[in-house]
Amino acid sequence: MATSAQPGQLGLAGSAGAEALATSGSASTEGPERPGPLQDETLGVASVPSQWRGVQGIRGETKSCQTASITTAEASVQARKHVDAEVQTEIPEPVSLPSVPRYSGPRLAAFLRKVEAMVTRELNKNWQSHAFDGFEVNWAEQQQTVTCLHTLSYPPAQGQGLHVTGVSWNSTGSVVACAYGRLDDGDWSTLRSFVCAWNLDRRGLSPQQPSAVVEVPSAAMCLAFHPTRPSHVAGGLYSGEVLVWDISRPEDPLLWRTGLTDDTHTDPVYQVVWLPEPRHSHRFQVLSVAADGKVLLWQGVGAGRLQLSAGFALAVQQLPRNTKLKKPSRGETEVGATAVAFSSFDPSLFVLGTEGGFPLKCSLTAEDAAVTRMPSSVPLRAPAQFTFAPHGGPVYSVSCSPFHRNLFLSAGTDGHVHLYSMLQAQPLTSLQLSHKYLFAVRWSPVRPLVFAAASGEGDVQLFDLQKSSQKPAVSVRQTEDESPVYCLEFNCQQTQLLAAGDAKGTVKVWQLSSEFTEQGARETEHLDQLASEVAS
Repeated sequence: MATSAQPGQLGLAGSAGAEALATSGSASTEGPERPGPLQDETLGVASVPSQWRGVQGIRGETKSCQTASITTAEASVQARKHVDAEVQTEIPEPVSLPSVPRYSGPRLAAFLRKVEAMVTRELNKNWQSHAFDGFEVNWAEQQQTVTCLHTLSYPPAQGQGLHVTGVSWNSTGSVVACAYGRLDDGDWSTLRSFVCAWNLDRRGLSPQQPSAVVEVPSAAMCLAFHPTRPSHVAGGLYSGEVLVWDISRPEDPLLWRTGLTDDTHTDPVYQVVWLPEPRHSHRFQVLSVAADGKVLLWQGVGAGRLQLSAGFALAVQQLPRNTKLKKPSRGETEVGATAVAFSSFDPSLFVLGTEGGFPLKCSLTAEDAAVTRMPSSVPLRAPAQFTFAPHGGPVYSVSCSPFHRNLFLSAGTDGHVHLYSMLQAQPLTSLQLSHKYLFAVRWSPVRPLVFAAASGEGDVQLFDLQKSSQKPAVSVRQTEDESPVYCLEFNCQQTQLLAAGDAKGTVKVWQLSSEFTEQGARETEHLDQLASEVAS
């Protein structure tokens, strides 16, 4: 059996074997004394261990790595308490209907013949009764107070100390616009001002960020929205110009302007009104009233120009002498116009307020030529037909009743509102509403006996002549420091809204209570009686 030798013995065994092999070989080749031929011999197994494995084992390295520690958490939830409930209806009991006896034809006929005369008599009485005339069922919730919905302003205009000189609602009733200018003494012909508009139906309305802003080269004194085009608005300037803008075009809003020509007003324009053309009711002209005594009609033509189509002039010597007036100063020939209002029943009839304090009844169909030296490209006519008893100072506002053809209101610097009939010079009634100026008065578009007035003491007064003819039904404070309220307008579409502008550069939108928007029974008859009793 072969055995493995130790490493130390490997060299001896190897060298002895080699030596024996060499000796045997030598003897066989050198002579008879050598041993015999080679013989097979079994020797021990030589084993050579691998040194390479040992070296590699010494060089081996052991490495390890560790991941970030794993975070664990335990959480638990508890379901809310719940309760099971059951109900049980009662067993329905059968309902027995009472038996209806068959009617007796002859007896029913006899009863109807018996009550016929009485029922007919009562029906005739009800048919002739006026107890419920004008009554309308209103299912809306009754509102008992007048509240301020919005306080609107344009800070750059307020920073210049500009006043709100005019307000107007557009044809949809959703947009209110105002003119910024100055109504105090001074030359504002070159004062840069603004026309601003707010869409009250727009989502996210910002009271100090108007929906549209138009820069104006002179102080804006008045403005009026187009009757059918919601984005068109006309304005009159301190410089005497009349302009028309389209506020839906913010980059280039100007549509037409009069320019500074011989036809242009030479004094501030205090009011502008849109009028339908006589032959084309769907087309409108702009009428302007100014302190130079001229009433002018403008028509938009090409190239962005307003062209004069007709004109009127107020001359002192042509005023009707049906009432006593102050003698004019020497050399004075023109009568300054400050306000205008058109009749809702006669489109050619209008009332003018004047600087002299007397309202004038005028007509667009007047044919007499005006006695004036003012230049004009068209013949100027004299419109005045009747002179009413004057106020104690200039008239700043007039308003014709939308419910009676002969009634109109006027307000002036004497703090009074006069109610006039077209049929007589003296006012039907005179109300002192303020110890300072009254700057605006307007009839309600829905209540025949209601009107509003703006005072120089900072309040808006609402009158209901059905309740009292001497004191306001409601007076709301517009400005805390008693700054004047210069203008106001009812909203003809959303009749519960009233806008008013003041000297602080603010427009406030007031929501009227239901008592000012719902017509009472026989209210129109009451207005007719008021007019006829005094005028007769």
